[in-house]
Amino acid sequence: MVHYGVSKAALQGVSRGLAKVLAGSGVTVNSILPGPTRTHGALAMMAAMAEERGVSVSEMEALFLEENRPSTLLKRFATPEEVANLCVYAASPQASATTGAALRVEGGIVESIA
Repeated sequence: MVHYGVSKAALQGVSRGLAKVLAGSGVTVNSILPGPTRTHGALAMMAAMAEERGVSVSEMEALFLEENRPSTLLKRFATPEEVANLCVYAASPQASATTGAALRVEGGIVESIA
């Protein structure tokens, strides 16, 4: 998924650059970085993989995380609502001092603390 990684890195670069351009204007710019999220597309992918492997979709989700995202602390896919909650916060006055940031909602998959 090189294309996906490159596009996400570019998005973070653009977001950080826009935050710098808009510094002091009161406008904040951040990147939201979701991890595995139980979207319609992810569910369809899990269903296809589950059928291939002869397991249930919920078993496939657990297998997928174990095999592909073993560092997850959440141990499940996030819901779209959980991702939306971070978006709502980032767009709210409560996040007025948060700008130029990469905000993760990925269940602890990323091993680094920075």
